[in-house]
Amino acid sequence: MFIPHTEEEREQMLRTIGVGKIEDLFRDVPESVRFPDLNLPPRMTEMEIAAHLNELSSANESSRDLVCFLGAGAYNHYIPAVVDALIQRGEFLTAYTPYQPEISQGTLQAIFEYQSLIANLTGMDVSNASHYDGATAAAEACVMAYFHFRGKRSKIVLSPALNPQYRQTIRTYMVGYENLQIVGDEPERDPLASPDQLLELVDMQTALVIVQYPDFFGRIQDWTQFAARVHEAGALLAIAINPIALGLLKTPGAMGADIVVGEGQPLGIPMSFGGPYLGIFAVKKEYVRKIAGRLVGETTDKEGRRGYVLTLTAREQHIRREKATSNICTNQGLMALAATIYMSALGKRGLRQVSELCYHKAHYAAEEINAIDGYEVVNGGPFYHEFVVKCPLSVEEINNHLLDHGILGGYDLGKDYPSLKDHMLIAVTEMNSREDIDLLVSVLQEVSENA
Repeated sequence: MFIPHTEEEREQMLRTIGVGKIEDLFRDVPESVRFPDLNLPPRMTEMEIAAHLNELSSANESSRDLVCFLGAGAYNHYIPAVVDALIQRGEFLTAYTPYQPEISQGTLQAIFEYQSLIANLTGMDVSNASHYDGATAAAEACVMAYFHFRGKRSKIVLSPALNPQYRQTIRTYMVGYENLQIVGDEPERDPLASPDQLLELVDMQTALVIVQYPDFFGRIQDWTQFAARVHEAGALLAIAINPIALGLLKTPGAMGADIVVGEGQPLGIPMSFGGPYLGIFAVKKEYVRKIAGRLVGETTDKEGRRGYVLTLTAREQHIRREKATSNICTNQGLMALAATIYMSALGKRGLRQVSELCYHKAHYAAEEINAIDGYEVVNGGPFYHEFVVKCPLSVEEINNHLLDHGILGGYDLGKDYPSLKDHMLIAVTEMNSREDIDLLVSVLQEVSENA
């Protein structure tokens, strides 16, 4: 740690506040616990500690060291250099809550641009300034729907093909809500069943139905007719999206979604061992006053100059918190900026190109893997850049073998779905070359022959 203060400066500060020595600052702490003996190694110089930390970090293998076929919600995409170059500028990296618009125009404009791009990408009318991640955005959709119906509709229907982390977060969020029932994703349900089976659970007590597009298993479903059926029952429909897929696929807005949520990590944000990430949240215009989080609007000042301000947020969200629909009144500003730069740098054509690369490479991989004895691709319909493979051995055994060959294998679906024991979820992105895929196929073939 770099400590810039000299001994003389420390003494001057202590005199100013009327304290004789630093230890006096802790005199209100009980003496028995004031200065405990800590089991710490000997002190090191800056050079020594830097070398030590580098040694520790080298034990972590990442997608920079391994060929990556692991997805399940966080994906290995290429991040243009311009993203880091801009978000690391001091005025963005250290920016704080933009409550004072006159000194926060840069931050506010960046958020406004993010909102505009997300609304365009999803086909929705309004986007908020973001949430913490996709899981919390999905949970906030449940909160919004519950209060939209003033608690009079007490059922939320979750697709079993919705990301398991989203479903767990939703259940945690909604603990304590009066008479609330969450159904649809019970362990005994077939996670690969037709989504139309969810419609059997939708009735006049249903506030919200949440599905995923593409779903957790990579399958592509047109939700247009499904949305119409949900709306016939008077319920709202939320669709959790992969934003990269929307460079190629029909928008949720065009399918009739009321709410769109999703994980924005694929938009120029590294996997970073789990975060920080970006929660996407967009709605139809009629729900704009009911969404949680921040919303930035564009206006003009008295001299006609364009400006940006926080707008349309219920003051209870910030002040009378016990009266608020949601207590989330913040956003992932830096991550939203990264996504904005990424989308701006790629543009429509670039995003479509990335999306198409993911799609075609995944289908090449699926075709090759399906031809190996002992393996079977079981998606049974259109899929995007992830697919499910039934394996001849446990996924753990196969992944250990892949790791020996420098490959980070797919996700073990048996961890979340008992009926999918020995099933692997494989993700392919534009970062995977044909040679990478052929290597994966070769090693899987080797595993099959030795099984």
